[in-house]
Amino acid sequence: MKDAIDAILHPVQATYLERMLPPREALFQEMEAQAAREGIPVSDPEVGQLLEILARSLAARRILEVGTAIGYGTLWLARGAPAATIVTLDRDGDRLGRARAFLERAGVADRVELIEGEALESLMRLDGDFDLIYIDADKVGYRRYLDQGLQRLRVGGLVVADNLLWKGKVADPEAEEDDATRALRAFNGYLLSHPQLSAVIVPLGDGVGIASKKQPLMTDQGGPF
Repeated sequence: MKDAIDAILHPVQATYLERMLPPREALFQEMEAQAAREGIPVSDPEVGQLLEILARSLAARRILEVGTAIGYGTLWLARGAPAATIVTLDRDGDRLGRARAFLERAGVADRVELIEGEALESLMRLDGDFDLIYIDADKVGYRRYLDQGLQRLRVGGLVVADNLLWKGKVADPEAEEDDATRALRAFNGYLLSHPQLSAVIVPLGDGVGIASKKQPLMTDQGGPF
């Protein structure tokens, strides 16, 4: 989640867009309040709405989420794709338990498989094909999550990655260098230049990457040759 509504956009435009957000149902508001109170990283509401729109437009049947937290993004995805099965990965068992409770209250828990463990290890054990992959976990791991996820994503499927502008730091040459900032700068270039993807980064929330898998990987075709 971004630190402030003007972390990416100028204040006037950011305030306008924040004011235009439709009201969320009570359960979403409760999750947002809990995340803010406890410092739990969850998606911004506008990113959640984007997830719902994309899941619905794909008529997604199988969705992968890397980074569950308390299930905020999971619920948006479930709302957008009422016929989908969602597999979501997180290493924090306590947060997964809270996610399960929220998803049960929302009536979607029967469609969600919550997997506890290191995300990369869990991801490598999964079979494809997914229609949509949402990445919102530790930033240093983003490239590895993408590489593994693409092997499990159908052609025409989407990858969505959150926090790509990272509180504005990736574009600020004077920003304090840290592992996450360096990793995201490298990831952004990798995402936008990946030969199997058509990708864009939009200044929504804390910066969102959206990519469509436009052709098979070598591994999809039995390679490397």
